[in-house]
Amino acid sequence: MGNVTSSVAAKFAFFPPDPPTYDVYRDEEDGRLIFSGLTADKNVDVHLLETKGGNKIVATFWRHPFARFTLLYSHGNAADLGQMTELFIELRAHLRVNIMSYDYSGYGASTGKPSEFNTYYDIEAVYNCLKSEYGIKQEDVILYGQSVGSGPTLHLASRFQRLRAVVLHSAILSGIRVLYPVKVTLWFDIFKNIDKIRNVSCPVLVIHRPHVTGTFSALCLIFLGDIMYVHMKPTPPADITGLTTVSDLLSPVVKQVVAKHYSDCRTANHVEFFWKSKSGILCLPGVWIGILENKGTNDDIVDWSHGKRLWELSKEKYDPLWVQGGGHCNLETFPEYIKHMQKFVNAMEKLSFTKRSKPPPSTPSITDSKNN
Repeated sequence: MGNVTSSVAAKFAFFPPDPPTYDVYRDEEDGRLIFSGLTADKNVDVHLLETKGGNKIVATFWRHPFARFTLLYSHGNAADLGQMTELFIELRAHLRVNIMSYDYSGYGASTGKPSEFNTYYDIEAVYNCLKSEYGIKQEDVILYGQSVGSGPTLHLASRFQRLRAVVLHSAILSGIRVLYPVKVTLWFDIFKNIDKIRNVSCPVLVIHRPHVTGTFSALCLIFLGDIMYVHMKPTPPADITGLTTVSDLLSPVVKQVVAKHYSDCRTANHVEFFWKSKSGILCLPGVWIGILENKGTNDDIVDWSHGKRLWELSKEKYDPLWVQGGGHCNLETFPEYIKHMQKFVNAMEKLSFTKRSKPPPSTPSITDSKNN
């Protein structure tokens, strides 16, 4: 059952660009790995790392000659490394840090399929590379997680107690909580950051959109093996064209249904699902699991309450950054972003480790957690 729920969850948690925005190949002369589309830079190393899950993932190390720290960056769920290069160049220059970045299994030129536990294996492989290849110490690492990347970030941060700091950028409390504000953590939830943040002992910076006036409605239709995520309009359109859909996740049968029937949805019970259409009511018996509706702020993906709650639960809080006018995917484009990050890194450089809190009780391994 756990594998089934993980497989279903992966369908709405991960959206790797297809096709990937880059490729990796070996130089014919010296055998070095080359990242396509990236101008030759002797200060950028490309790695192909093997994970505990048996996948080979792409990682890039952006070296600064006078680096103060190394930022281990876990990106969001709809990007790959080819789309992140400009940001890494900017962060390296303005913050005077190394950047270690990677693509999750199934993203970019990384092999395998994306899943919650694969992201954990992925970040562990990348962290081990930092230690073995570059001799970087734990206390010189700042973990940075954007959106879904907050999952692997807090997985690692909850286990290592001498990290310099953690940055949570548009982070989530958990997978289910993005869709619905449940009060307790459900066993089938993914990326249970709300629980893991309590075991993080280093300073935490939260970057998020502030709470603003205005709401949106999001509807998630979870089928057995198929998921559709749509943004509802105030008045349902005459057809599916007006909706934002993840149609490539749907089976051919469900695609045909979606193409013919718009989304004024009604539920009879937890067994049958109804679509209202021009031609009447269509019943799909026995195929739906549930319907979740979420009303939040103008950040139409992750509500501000996620960032606020993660900051509240942090043991070592750093002044958060609420980017006025920002959205889920563009906070780094605002001038206050770099200014606040510079201030944060400067503060971390002065940080003393003598007052660190005691480490939490030992946590189970990934394998143990997966089997529970």
